[in-house]
Amino acid sequence: MKRHIATLLLAGGILASSPLLARDITVEVTNLTAGVYFTPLLVAAHDRDTHLFEVGTEASVNLQAAAEGGNISGLIGDVEAAGGEYVANPAAGLLGPGETTDAELDIHGHSTSRLSIIGMLLPTNDGFVGLDAIKIPKRKGIHTYLLNGYDAGTEANDEIVNGGGAPGAPGVPADPGGYNGSGATGVFDAEQNVNVHVHKGVVGDEDLNGGSSDLDSRVHRWLNPVARVVIRVGERRDDD
Repeated sequence: MKRHIATLLLAGGILASSPLLARDITVEVTNLTAGVYFTPLLVAAHDRDTHLFEVGTEASVNLQAAAEGGNISGLIGDVEAAGGEYVANPAAGLLGPGETTDAELDIHGHSTSRLSIIGMLLPTNDGFVGLDAIKIPKRKGIHTYLLNGYDAGTEANDEIVNGGGAPGAPGVPADPGGYNGSGATGVFDAEQNVNVHVHKGVVGDEDLNGGSSDLDSRVHRWLNPVARVVIRVGERRDDD
């Protein structure tokens, strides 16, 4: 019995003094849409208890700011508070249709075991591309995921381009591609689902001088998925 206890103590001491194994990952994001832009992205590694958004729940104030105006500073604060790692704005601006950007993250232990991605979809009222806290693969190699566009549920999708973007201010901030019209009366005047949900896409129309939408259905119409994410996991290393 004494020998058995000593063996356990010895094993525990070895485990306690073992170096922390870490690894580098590269996260590649590609915009799969034809006419929608992603505002500066937040690519974050964090613990399993942290969620920057969750489908079926009410959007946080910080998520609302990101989804309605592309402001990710509050979400960055959430990641920092959780002890996570992140790359903000890896594309150094908007990520246009067909474009790809990548971010490198240093993964170490349970505090960085999950991956999240968020960026506003332009032109929308409160749409965003999102990846919600997936478990980062441990196996070395290439891992591919398709991402949906989500609706924060915080604003009616009126599709009126008016420079809005602050939380509580209706309207679409802008169309980076410059294909929007003007003088729209609005598509929807209320949000039926006030929780985060899968976005139904843009309705649009073909009237550039009126109609119900300022968005051009021939350019801005999109369906899910809106992005492809490729995670490249490197070799584990000793950080001791």
